[in-house]
Amino acid sequence: MTETTQRTNTATATRAGKQEGATQGRGGAGAPAETRGNTAIADAVVAKIAGMAAREVPEVHNLGGGMARAVGAVRQRVPGPGGGGVTQGVKVEVGERQAAVDLDLVVEYGAAITDTAADVRTNVVNAVERMTGLEVVEVNIAVDDVHLPDEQDESEQTERRVA
Repeated sequence: MTETTQRTNTATATRAGKQEGATQGRGGAGAPAETRGNTAIADAVVAKIAGMAAREVPEVHNLGGGMARAVGAVRQRVPGPGGGGVTQGVKVEVGERQAAVDLDLVVEYGAAITDTAADVRTNVVNAVERMTGLEVVEVNIAVDDVHLPDEQDESEQTERRVA
């Protein structure tokens, strides 16, 4: 058998298996309830879960690069929905069964960055996989800044001048 014939036979068998698998689990009254229908999880949902999980690590001061944090500080002052910065510094790609996460972090001064990144990665993978059932294939982390103890946040700098 030639290599081309082997690939064709393999592709045909794979397509047949997918069609079989697609029809199984969609059928009638005898099928278990959890296999009836599809569940779609939006990118924004995974981004919120990843953002909250990253913020749970104590050495993470904030998420987002300098410009993203500045825009986020302005957005938080605007009333209405969309003012929260839970997804600030978080970018995700979500497929049918897998997700990839990119995070921009600001860590506290004195924290071991590699250990902090490992803790964040573990926390994000566990939270996303537990809550969504998606396999997290990668969590890419970019440390954009280090928060010094004597620095004030953008939100702390804008105090009201009049009462």
